[in-house]
Amino acid sequence: MTGITRQIAEFVDMLAYDDLPSEVIARTKLLILDIAGNVVRARHDAESTPSLLAAVERLGLADGDCTVIGDDRRYAPSAAALLNGTLAHSLDFDDTHATASLHSSAPIVPAALAAAEMVGASGKDFIAAIVAGYEVQIRLGLALDPSAHYDRGFHPTATCGVFGATVAAGKLLGLDADSIESALGIALSQAAGSMQFLADGAWTKRSHVGQAAQNGLICATLAAEGFQGPREAFEGKWGFLFAYAPDADPAKVSDGLGARWETLNLAVKPYPSCRYTHAAMDALATLKREHEIDPADIVSVEIGLPETGWKIVGIPESDKQSPKSVVDGQFSMPFCAAVMLREGTLSWDHYATHLQDETTLGLGRRVSTVIDAQADALFPANMAGSAKVETANTSFEAFVEMPKGEPGNFLSEAEFLEKFNDLCQPYLSARETSWLAQGLLSLDQANSVSSVIGIQQTV
Repeated sequence: MTGITRQIAEFVDMLAYDDLPSEVIARTKLLILDIAGNVVRARHDAESTPSLLAAVERLGLADGDCTVIGDDRRYAPSAAALLNGTLAHSLDFDDTHATASLHSSAPIVPAALAAAEMVGASGKDFIAAIVAGYEVQIRLGLALDPSAHYDRGFHPTATCGVFGATVAAGKLLGLDADSIESALGIALSQAAGSMQFLADGAWTKRSHVGQAAQNGLICATLAAEGFQGPREAFEGKWGFLFAYAPDADPAKVSDGLGARWETLNLAVKPYPSCRYTHAAMDALATLKREHEIDPADIVSVEIGLPETGWKIVGIPESDKQSPKSVVDGQFSMPFCAAVMLREGTLSWDHYATHLQDETTLGLGRRVSTVIDAQADALFPANMAGSAKVETANTSFEAFVEMPKGEPGNFLSEAEFLEKFNDLCQPYLSARETSWLAQGLLSLDQANSVSSVIGIQQTV
């Protein structure tokens, strides 16, 4: 029987744009649009961006031929992958896969973009490479068992993402199956990402993803030049599936490969916070709208989550009720709930105001988080959540099985464009924003990815 890594390498090598179902192509273009909006806003607004740009400058990587979306400077390929990847995840507003519990576009699209610009790839080839990356990264996440992987302290978006980035970049660089297998072996030594950032709100969750994109591009380039990586990167004695989680299920890596498209199971976030907060926020939004709840009347709020999510956004409760930074807020169910109860939504701009707002923080201290048995039973297929709001006179409850943005409750193209415009227009003109959106939505008609993505060079 052919080994798992070899099966993946052959799948990536053989996959062509014409093999993709039309719905996969359409979905991928929307996902690329969504990640591009995240990059543009984070390039200008994320508090970690100035130090990131300064480091790239100091390393001598700020001159080259590759694009950072929304930036009029050109960078070395590895720096462009690092920057686009880190920026793509800096708002925590990027797409998610519920069952694999990871983000896909942030590590994969930036690696593919740098590789596409290196070789002058077409939009069709770019889309096919990204889908290959999605399918590999997501299946690795499924095989590891996300909860077990998290319990070991790993961030699956990055650990699995470097492999997705490697195959996406490798496909665009023209690697055959042998070279892709070798590139995956090289990437095995680059699979990293620690959840320790949760302890103090550090920025490394963002850089994990940029480094996965950068390392994926480097691994693919090394293999393209003949550098040899070990075989059996996934199933080997010291391979990824055995080193990074107990009791992994290797069969899930190749299960349904080329027949079941996990790309279609990616969700898009309506709120820039950890995806585990979203179902409960949807429930709170419904309660606030239907019952006209005045936050001043709230005595207490109880949020119910699946256990995996509760561990990430619910505990330790005292820390989650006292966020100090944007990262703290993004991973604080009490803070996200408090903003939702006051505003009826949560946008990126709300962090700047509500992290300093004592009324919001005081409301957050009235929010507790528990494991909800019904939500836990639905996990990992759905990141469900419940909300119970107690006021002086009555109580209100709601349960949301499938948060907005999941494949079964997906955003319309108009909603995608609304999110994209909101992210871009503070820093791009209306003309630039419209031009970029339309270019990305018609990527499959572009002879050159660079002609679409280089906004300042074209508009």
